[in-house]
Amino acid sequence: MPTQEKLPWWEKYTLTVPEAKEYFGIGYKKLEDYIKEHHDAKFILWDGTRPLIKRKVFEQMIDEELTTI
Repeated sequence: MPTQEKLPWWEKYTLTVPEAKEYFGIGYKKLEDYIKEHHDAKFILWDGTRPLIKRKVFEQMIDEELTTI
C-alpha cells in the first residue's frame, strides 16, 4: 500500500485548529474562542467533537466580514 503524502496547507480543504493558527496567524486561544462563539458557522466542519476550519470559506469570511478577531 503506498504511503499518503501530506498536502501543503494551501492545498487542503480543511485545516485543524493548530494548522489554522499557523496559516492565518491567529492565536490558538483566540481561534478556539471564536469557534466556540460561532460553533454553527459555515466555515466550521465538525469531525465528531473536533472542529476543522474550511480554509477558503474562512479566508472569504475574514476578507469580507472581519476587521478584528
